[in-house]
Amino acid sequence: MFAQSLFILSYLLLLHVENNVALSLTSTGGTLMLGNVPYYVPATPYAQISTYGISRLQSVNNLAPVTVVSVTPGNASVGTLESIVRDFAADDVWNTGFLEGLLIFYTGSGYGPKHPSVPIALSGSNQSSTVISVKTNGSSTIPNGPYLLSSNGALYQPYRLYSDFVGAFTQPLIPSSDDTYAALPAALPGIQSPAIGVPSRLHYTKTASKPLAGVRLGVKDIYDIAGVKTSDGNRAVYGLYPPKTANSVPVQRLIDAGAIIVGKMKTSQFANGELATADWVDYHSPFNPRGDGYQDPSSSSSGPGAGAGAYPWLDLTLGSDTGGSIRGPSQVQGLFGNRPSHGLVELTGVMPLAPELDTAGFLSVSSLLSLAVLHLKSYHRCRDPTIWKAAGIALYPNLQFYNDYPSAIQTISFPTSADSEASAIILSFLSKIQTFLNAKTTPLNLTTSWTASKPASAPASLTTLLNVTYPILISKEQTRLVRDPFYAAYAAVHDGRKPFVDPSPLVRWAFGDSYPDSALTEAQNNKTVFMNWFNSNILLNDNRTCSESLLLYSAGIEVEYRNEYHGPPTVPFGFSTGRISPFTEVPDVVVPIGQAAYNSTITGHTEMLPVTVDILAAKGCDGMLFNLIEDLTAAGILDVPQTGQTITGGEILLRRGMVGL
Repeated sequence: MFAQSLFILSYLLLLHVENNVALSLTSTGGTLMLGNVPYYVPATPYAQISTYGISRLQSVNNLAPVTVVSVTPGNASVGTLESIVRDFAADDVWNTGFLEGLLIFYTGSGYGPKHPSVPIALSGSNQSSTVISVKTNGSSTIPNGPYLLSSNGALYQPYRLYSDFVGAFTQPLIPSSDDTYAALPAALPGIQSPAIGVPSRLHYTKTASKPLAGVRLGVKDIYDIAGVKTSDGNRAVYGLYPPKTANSVPVQRLIDAGAIIVGKMKTSQFANGELATADWVDYHSPFNPRGDGYQDPSSSSSGPGAGAGAYPWLDLTLGSDTGGSIRGPSQVQGLFGNRPSHGLVELTGVMPLAPELDTAGFLSVSSLLSLAVLHLKSYHRCRDPTIWKAAGIALYPNLQFYNDYPSAIQTISFPTSADSEASAIILSFLSKIQTFLNAKTTPLNLTTSWTASKPASAPASLTTLLNVTYPILISKEQTRLVRDPFYAAYAAVHDGRKPFVDPSPLVRWAFGDSYPDSALTEAQNNKTVFMNWFNSNILLNDNRTCSESLLLYSAGIEVEYRNEYHGPPTVPFGFSTGRISPFTEVPDVVVPIGQAAYNSTITGHTEMLPVTVDILAAKGCDGMLFNLIEDLTAAGILDVPQTGQTITGGEILLRRGMVGL
């Protein structure tokens, strides 16, 4: 039975003063509980239907929960309805409370199914359902799934409300009728836990033009979304600039493919690297759900990483990677994450850090996307192996796919013995992928290779060549493209004042200011020298396999408590393995391969943290990597990680006892 415990109408009060004061009240929808599940009901109905038979439904506050089922006139038996509705149970928005009414939509000529004189009870349901038949035009069918129906025939698509208990989002969003997005006007009980509304996946059907139909997408808050402000992780930016009028190019491509944005997600300020304890000032760093729940989530795609690791209802997150901002969060939260070949997608409408290095990519609990199913029968598969690739194709339309893989593997700083749990996991994965590819593995020493084959005019040391290349690029470019126009615009409306900025961006910007403008050109040249050498000597293209070899490295596991104080932020000097892909523009994909134990000083228990490996290929070989990871998963070499306290699942410690989970 439908038990409504809460319905709150929100109103926007508009005062217009001319000769008289006019009062306008505009509904923004409301929240309700169906059983013990919270929902948001939008103000605008999805459709209007005939009122015939509606009076037989039990309603509260003029709304009745119903389930829409589409059939043909000759295929509407109770057995057929039971079969269809049985499949609905895999949808997290639908529940049996929506069986108060069955709206049977049918097409075709002649008479449709008759209204039973008494409610029917479907097998597996503990309640009876009132049946109402509605004939529709074949071109205007209403999708199957859960709805709320008013007495005047208004049919509403509900959003299930979930708690953002790890603090991954800056703003929950819902689509508006004018192809823009708006803030979700709903809340749940809880401290610092916004409500995120998600639509039923039953309302969406995958097509050739909409391969991501119904996929729930969280977007890092440096990407413009029409109708919504972009904060870049800074409160002054959010307050200064108006809502955006257009979507960024990456966001638009994913929307065009059918993805549904459920919210904007936290970024460290201006996408600079920040530690959770003291560097985050304007906004609170998200909580890494893994292990004891108090590990640093890494940055700058901190919200996308934490959300992807915590929430099974979130299918995909869009992050950015300049120097490690997708790969770092993916590594510490045990996610699939990809930094694509540089330049694979245009970044108009995305806040820049350094255009020479900036890329857009995904973070997800799976290369196959948990429950991101796009048609009814898919609900019986816990993973759909086409979706991650479909998302890649949508974002990177010029991908080339290869079914043959390299037979050579290079490794950097891999363990030589299984003297720790993490080392054993890494070596086991190497053995499996080597067997799968029938490949020969060779350790790579970049320093030795550089010395042996570097350009004649280049410095003898990679450190000499690249020590300041990264900090010069990000500081010089961001001060020019972001800071200076931001400071000027803020001063213009605040009597010459400066806005607040977190310590980390300030340290980096100040470093850039201490160098002449010519340093940017020199850094760009040094990046190009290394890129050309690397792509000609280490990761070469191949006509058959796209890349002659694969390059593997691992970040291992690092215990990084968010309650430990460190020194002030510093300039990111130096060259490391994680800088290879930014400097050389090659794709770099993180894959979770297992988990290792550590003794937590927070819980006093043994907890588990993810172990990952990064796989690099020659520039432009992203499609080959998508195929390879899909095949490695199908072969059981890569296990599908779960959301939760560990990559095999488990309730997150902070989650217990919260509403809307």
